[in-house]
Amino acid sequence: MDRLDNTIRPYAWGSPTAIPHLLGAEPTGEPQAEMWMGAHPGAPSRTDRGTLVEIIDADPQKELGAATVAKFGPRLPFLLKILAAGAPLSLQVHPDLAQAAAGYADEERRGIPVDAPHRNYKDANHKPELICALTEFDGLCGFRAPTHAADLLDGLGIDSLKPYVDLLHAQPEEAALREVLTALLTADREEMAHTVARAAAACDRLGGAYAPYAGIAHHYPGDPGVIAAMLLNHVRLQPGEALFLGAGIPHAYLDGLGVEIMANSDNVLRCGLTPKHVDVPELLRIVRFEPADPGVLRPEAAPDGEEVYETPIDEFRLSRYVLSPGAPAHDLTLPTPQILLCTAGTVRAGEHPLTPGTSVFVPAGHKAEVAGAGTVFRATVVV
Repeated sequence: MDRLDNTIRPYAWGSPTAIPHLLGAEPTGEPQAEMWMGAHPGAPSRTDRGTLVEIIDADPQKELGAATVAKFGPRLPFLLKILAAGAPLSLQVHPDLAQAAAGYADEERRGIPVDAPHRNYKDANHKPELICALTEFDGLCGFRAPTHAADLLDGLGIDSLKPYVDLLHAQPEEAALREVLTALLTADREEMAHTVARAAAACDRLGGAYAPYAGIAHHYPGDPGVIAAMLLNHVRLQPGEALFLGAGIPHAYLDGLGVEIMANSDNVLRCGLTPKHVDVPELLRIVRFEPADPGVLRPEAAPDGEEVYETPIDEFRLSRYVLSPGAPAHDLTLPTPQILLCTAGTVRAGEHPLTPGTSVFVPAGHKAEVAGAGTVFRATVVV
């Protein structure tokens, strides 16, 4: 197995302290948003044998196993991250597999450079994802019932929001949500900025259920995404709890440290809370306007002490082991590729000692045992 040297991405929304504290390092004062573990070409993990991309490209069958290659092709199907949000991420959705393939082919046919600011589809893959909290973790996930969103907006006491309140009481619910989000994203920007400023002041004054939106408005003054965010469920995860985010589900992470895993894609359509391009027609085609409970996940016990976060897709499978000192080693050998990440304590994976924030890649079929006192997350695939 290979010890991984991983890239930390300094996105502006990142916390300057959370990842350094996990690693036991001194903060630099700069934001440290995500640490990537995997074979994404944008920032592949490095090993003594070369980058993980180079290792897999040299012998996919050996590194990934025949079943993984047969199902997903000669690439690692997932990307594992440590994510540290110190400010809200953009309000966004991801396409399903068919939408991603069609969108990518269309933009390729139209000759839009893959790095163009207005490009929507960077690849032809979907991007389901799972976030598991390491600390208290705040986020937005999926639409509220429209009447609940109407009550929240109405409670601000702002006349310019009354038309949206009335629309949210209309039926059917999906049409009401679509109409309101469309209206918010296509409204006159100057008028909307004034409404958002008044809404931010009201949220700050009212507190309670409004407090998250006051915080969002502080980071994105005047952005219509502040009002759009109030259409969504606010979720506060406790350590060990998780959210699964499938295609078309609007979401945003607000604050906290977590382990994130996703299909190996970079396709994002933004709804707001961003200075980046927002393609409203394409966004409205992708969003699923279905009110639903966000569905907080808790790990389910499996044999040999494994705790599994069950999801409906196969590109990744995330689980964890909470190891006790003096207990027998756990045999984690699988016919599929794995990344093992320590998030607490001190453990040993094969010959590699792991401390918080360190990780190893385990090729398919390679002997893998872990022992010690701490927590290890295991990322693999389902074949």
